[in-house]
Amino acid sequence: MRCVLRLMPLLLGILLLAVVPALGAGTLRIGLNEDPDALDPARSGTFVGRIVFAATCDKLIDLDPANNFVPQLATAWQWAPDNLALTLTLRDGVRFQDGETLDAEAVRANIERYRTAPESLRKGELGPLTAVEVIDSHTVRLHLARPYAPLVAVLSDRAGMMLAPQAMARLGPHIADELPCAGPFKLTERVAQDRIVVDRFPGYWNAPAIKLDRIVYQPIPDTTVRLVNLQAGRLDMVERLGPTDVAKVTADPHLRLISTTALAYYTLSINLAADGPLAHNPGVRAALEASIDRVALNHVVMDGQFTASNQFEAPGSRYWNAQRPVPLRDVANAKQLLAAAGTPRPTFTLITGNSPVEVQVGEVIQSMAGEAGFDIKLQAVEANALVATTKAGAYDAALVLWSGRADPDGNVAIWLECKGFLNWGKYCSAKFDDVLTRARSVTEVAQRQVLYRQLSDIYLADRPHIVLYHVKWLWGISDKLTGFTPTPDGMIRPQGIQLAP
Repeated sequence: MRCVLRLMPLLLGILLLAVVPALGAGTLRIGLNEDPDALDPARSGTFVGRIVFAATCDKLIDLDPANNFVPQLATAWQWAPDNLALTLTLRDGVRFQDGETLDAEAVRANIERYRTAPESLRKGELGPLTAVEVIDSHTVRLHLARPYAPLVAVLSDRAGMMLAPQAMARLGPHIADELPCAGPFKLTERVAQDRIVVDRFPGYWNAPAIKLDRIVYQPIPDTTVRLVNLQAGRLDMVERLGPTDVAKVTADPHLRLISTTALAYYTLSINLAADGPLAHNPGVRAALEASIDRVALNHVVMDGQFTASNQFEAPGSRYWNAQRPVPLRDVANAKQLLAAAGTPRPTFTLITGNSPVEVQVGEVIQSMAGEAGFDIKLQAVEANALVATTKAGAYDAALVLWSGRADPDGNVAIWLECKGFLNWGKYCSAKFDDVLTRARSVTEVAQRQVLYRQLSDIYLADRPHIVLYHVKWLWGISDKLTGFTPTPDGMIRPQGIQLAP
């Protein structure tokens, strides 16, 4: 039976090869780790959704390979002397995919939707925004109730993606059906769990940078199946290549490995509103962390490709707290903590994604924590089901990925601010929110470093999350593909990508 199960990914891969039609050289075929959720920047919460948006929805501001903010739909931005307003100058000659013109009024309509629409998940990110002022057709000014330094970073993500205003009015919350943005590719087709097809938009403002006619995204959760399709030439690129598959890619003369250090990390989100000692006793959460060997986890599951981590900022990075290094495993201490809490054998369910890597991470944690006395039940689910379950608060603990942000606020506030838009675990600390407010009010790096490190001291003591590791983005690509520029945010930007016949 085990042999049959081991053969299943390969058999599924062969089946996929049989049913996916051959496409022209102008079509880039990308294997995704999972299927995105709603293709609406206001409602989206998945990493792979952002990959699709990178081809379809340009942003006001973008991020370059060095984590610098650079112009995209906005050519310039400037803070007011009191940091209570940000003025943006818009690019001339930009059209949406339905023919509408991008101007200051269109930007106002988009940002107002993000900050007020019932369906929007961007409200928290834009919370300090009080008004969007149209200065002229190419200038818009964002007014704030209080200084909010992360705003530039917010506009480099989904809240900075612009959609055609008339289409927004016509489609309302169903905007994902058409997704008329200002990016280089237009949504053509979506078949859930099967494919997303986008076609080149001839009216794109930066058309010379686009060398492809079509991109087809295929969600394939099994890393082995993705690799089989890449090796057979039915995919041109796979994102999040399995770390254990790196050697196979580097040994194949027709494939290339591209990698870069990521902003992204995996963390255990703990639902503090759930029943049981894990939710209600910090000592039990401390015992869970003490039972985990992050370095061994990285070597066993990821072949040492990733970086053991305990903070939302990567070790050695600008905002990392060097005074709180990754703790070593201490099973004896974990047992003592459980005994002191009066729960020598706590039980809880850990939800993971259904990819082989995430399932194996869950199994290793289950084994490690079991040696300390924990009884962990595992539940592997499809990515969108995981998001729905955690969003509903119907979980004890969940292994979740955050793709990371260049600004430290975007790595911590989402989870832990009382009103954070991904605060599924219902953590709420007045002390944390107070320091966060002060951190957001300053723009000087040295001052921000002190405050964001204070935030790490708070969450590392409370443990509403247990960060496990920062990842390295691993892409496997065909030797026919050139021009791909990797960035720490893990996006696949189509500008410059070409495919040989």
